[in-house]
Amino acid sequence: MKKVERINIIMRYINNRAHFTISELMREFNISRSTAIRDIREIEAMGMPLVAEVGRDGGYFVMNNSVLPTVRFTDNEIKALFIAFMATRNQQLPYLKSRQSLAEKLLGLISENQQDALVLLNQILLFEGTNPHNPDLLDLSDLPHPMLEKLIQLLLVDRHLLITIKEEKVIKSYPIYLLHLYREKSIWLIEGFDLNEEKRLLISVDNLTNVVSFPSKKKLSKKKILEKLSKQEEVNNLILELGPKAITQFKKYHPLKVSISYTNPYQTTAILKTFINVHNLEELAELTSWLLFLGEDIKVREMPEEVLEVLQERLFLYCP
Repeated sequence: MKKVERINIIMRYINNRAHFTISELMREFNISRSTAIRDIREIEAMGMPLVAEVGRDGGYFVMNNSVLPTVRFTDNEIKALFIAFMATRNQQLPYLKSRQSLAEKLLGLISENQQDALVLLNQILLFEGTNPHNPDLLDLSDLPHPMLEKLIQLLLVDRHLLITIKEEKVIKSYPIYLLHLYREKSIWLIEGFDLNEEKRLLISVDNLTNVVSFPSKKKLSKKKILEKLSKQEEVNNLILELGPKAITQFKKYHPLKVSISYTNPYQTTAILKTFINVHNLEELAELTSWLLFLGEDIKVREMPEEVLEVLQERLFLYCP
């Protein structure tokens, strides 16, 4: 039984009894004395008013006439929660079913006036991925990849994982240390460190067929992994200054692993630094097309000659 699940059951156990002892908890939940004491301390920290009785037959009881404070939301907090739900619905998020039940509980906590305000907001506000003909708060139908929740549960215990993926009908397994799990362009991605090849690995969750904890003794600390990766970083060979129009284009679309650094507090100018492998023709063609997509609002600080030649060829074709 997991710790969170055990503590929730213990809280219900305590709530149904006038008095209990550490020994009773040890027998009931098959846990050690130190674990029982730690669980009691966590339950007290969560706000349950427990009183300890001193003596040979001492134990604990819940303080009479003590009620945990009711959670109350201000009007602005309610609107913030509601809009956050609206903005992220149908976004292939994990724990979709729990999110739906949470939304129902939140709606049940608020007053009728607050509910009326949310109904009006639901009619007016539309976000990407919303069906305008059925903009229902609880219409959460875009289920994420079934492996996503399993992946999250495992990485919370240990970030050393053995992942199995299927690409072009080929099954491959990689022992990795998970660095980040993120969502970009509607795709969930795993950024990990390949423990065999000792290099950075980027894998789509959509390609996962299985994931388990990595039992091998070949485990590295995060600090050691970052040290290895820092030594492998390529030297940036493309450096651009972006103006406001180019930044707008960048936000619309940019390749993976490409980021910008804003150079003023108004975020109207930025610097883009990245590495282009000029020997990878596919990557070269993709990035030159993207540079044209950014438009004229850029200044080149540094650029490989190969990239410049491809750009000139593309521009000549467009403007003979």
